[in-house]
Amino acid sequence: MDNQTPMTSPSYSIPGSTPAAPADISADATANEQPKAAPATDAPRTVAEVLAQSQVEAVLQELDDELVGLAPVKARIRDIAALLVIDKLRATHGLLAQTPSLHMCFTGNPGTGKTTVAMRMAQILHRLGYVRKGHMVAVTRDDLVGQYIGHTAPKTREVLKKAMGGVLFIDEAYYLYRPENERDYGQEAIEILLQVMENQRDDLVVILAGYKDRMDTFFQSNPGMRSRIAHHLDFPDYSQDELMHIAGKMLQQQNYHFGTGAEAAFNDYLQLRMAQPQFANARSVRNALDRARLRQASRLFADRDKALSAEDLTTLTPQDILASRLFATPSTEKDNTPA
Repeated sequence: MDNQTPMTSPSYSIPGSTPAAPADISADATANEQPKAAPATDAPRTVAEVLAQSQVEAVLQELDDELVGLAPVKARIRDIAALLVIDKLRATHGLLAQTPSLHMCFTGNPGTGKTTVAMRMAQILHRLGYVRKGHMVAVTRDDLVGQYIGHTAPKTREVLKKAMGGVLFIDEAYYLYRPENERDYGQEAIEILLQVMENQRDDLVVILAGYKDRMDTFFQSNPGMRSRIAHHLDFPDYSQDELMHIAGKMLQQQNYHFGTGAEAAFNDYLQLRMAQPQFANARSVRNALDRARLRQASRLFADRDKALSAEDLTTLTPQDILASRLFATPSTEKDNTPA
């Protein structure tokens, strides 16, 4: 239960969206007294029919294909999709219910797939008719909070206007709240977000993302925000085997592959890199492969007269991996930055 004192600031309605009617007991009672709507003759009657019409399963399959691991996250997304499908079937029988709260919080370390899942969630919500457009607007604190008096509200409203009909993804959302700075305007953005999340939740889904411990602290300081978040999904770090699988998929998408011995070399690289600070899961894998491609290009470039075959141009060799500074001895290592 949210024990916050009700806000007295003006209610915000974003242009281009349909404002929600004020919630009061008499309105709810009137709605409950209305007769059930007769189901349309062509309305779907089975889960299979809803799935066929919405093509939601295609999005779920893309999520499975695109992301390695993350079994708990994928299971939760399927649960949410199942709830929305059943709600659509209930509506065909006139069993109308209040639009479910779909605001979410994604917690986990960098590179664990939070942004990708948010994009797929926007598609699912759109295909099932819960948002009008199905796009995702990704922002950080700088997109919402101004540096001077009077700047924050217009910035926040403009972002919300762009996101209406879809999903607003706020990365590192805990930076919105900076109690140590008396001149910080993040609280103003939070108050606007809270009102729009409540009053226009049938036209906008907000997903907050960040490190779990910092998001927990943020929610403790902003109980009104916690009460509006219905779904909390924790994204676990990838295992080394999963990261190797991700590396293989990334290379395949770019028409590269590991040559003889290169896969073992990259596995050794990962073991060293995972023990380094600021490891970012799939993001670090992508960066490591980019550097390996750079070394391969330099290696091929050096032999200017050689006719290069498709195999030459698509193969990463062990030397392209082992040239990383992570394999350097302490006496030859230039700095602590992985490369």
